[in-house]
Amino acid sequence: MPQPSPTLAARPGNPYRRLFTVPGARAFTIGNLIARLPIGMFSVSTVIMIAGARGSYALAGAVTATGLAATAVAGPWVARLIDRHGQARIAVPATAFALLGGLALLLCLHYDAPGWALCAAYSATATTPNIGGLSRARWAHLLRDDPDALHTANSFEQAADELCFMLGPVLAVLLCTRLFPEAGTLIGGILLLTGMLVFTAQRATEPPPSRGARTAAPFRAPGMPPLLLGLLATGVVFGSMEVVTIAFADAHGHKAVAGPVLALQAAGSCAAGLLYGTLRPAGPPERRYLWCLALMAALMSLPLLAARTSGSLAALAPALLLAGMATAPTMVTAMTLVQRRTPPGRLNEGMTLAVMALLGGVACGSATGGWAVEHLSPATGFTVPSAAAIVALLIAAGHRYAVRTP
Repeated sequence: MPQPSPTLAARPGNPYRRLFTVPGARAFTIGNLIARLPIGMFSVSTVIMIAGARGSYALAGAVTATGLAATAVAGPWVARLIDRHGQARIAVPATAFALLGGLALLLCLHYDAPGWALCAAYSATATTPNIGGLSRARWAHLLRDDPDALHTANSFEQAADELCFMLGPVLAVLLCTRLFPEAGTLIGGILLLTGMLVFTAQRATEPPPSRGARTAAPFRAPGMPPLLLGLLATGVVFGSMEVVTIAFADAHGHKAVAGPVLALQAAGSCAAGLLYGTLRPAGPPERRYLWCLALMAALMSLPLLAARTSGSLAALAPALLLAGMATAPTMVTAMTLVQRRTPPGRLNEGMTLAVMALLGGVACGSATGGWAVEHLSPATGFTVPSAAAIVALLIAAGHRYAVRTP
């Protein structure tokens, strides 16, 4: 007989402290954080490594875009295998294969391989399991009868994402500039494999496999297509902001501080996410999602304004901090909607589809941001994330209007 999920809502006190009274939660979170940190390192390391070796941000953006696009295709397939056979049986070999792709990229750069070979090698990293999706699937399984605690868990996961994306670029820039250009990729690979081994060793909290489940694909579930499109546009915000900020710092002779400047956006999002997790927002999540997107679209105009008017990193840094504050509430609410709309037995696939939509957007944003920087200017490149945030808002508003109008 299946055991009932833990219920935490009735207990007073700090919601995050209560969250980790769930048996096994602390253990799988440690592995989750170790494996998640390199996710924020790989793309920045790749951009710095390729731009330094080949002198082209456009090529660097194209390579990272190709790899992320491949991940958006392969990720749901890997997640489907995880749903059917369990996280531990699939995630570790998939991670090992992805690390071979990272080593192939290093060899291609070392032996001056053509651009298409770099794209092919980086595409092999597409089998990396989405550790954030796997962790959210565990929380959704453990807290399936406690929506308030699940809201706190989703907020914690988003804050963990932002923390790793805040520390990851800083660590990547330090490793690539202070040691050697390949250091970020190599050390990131070691951390990823170590964390995945620790995470998958916690079998007691793993969602049970659903080998015999016959349910509809998550992307066909009602309300999922527009939600995934909105996440795709949100990913464009993240991908373009990363490339444009690195290029902007490089153009002003401060390439080494690009990581800390990018970290400010993640810091704002991390703080907002942790605060959001302590609240119990009223009303349907569909309405909250729309308001969060509206706030994100408004705040994403600040980096563009700072870059165009002042042209200095000193003005850009606080603008990025403020812009990040709408990111976490938007993502937490979006993930809540994904969990509600995913069919039973397909939870890992549904969560991974959401993250893959983000990564697909990051791929488009990286390529578009790289093109804008190289053909227009670094300051003009900040138009891309601002416009993408507006597109995400229009998608959500259009869907909400459509479902409310006969």
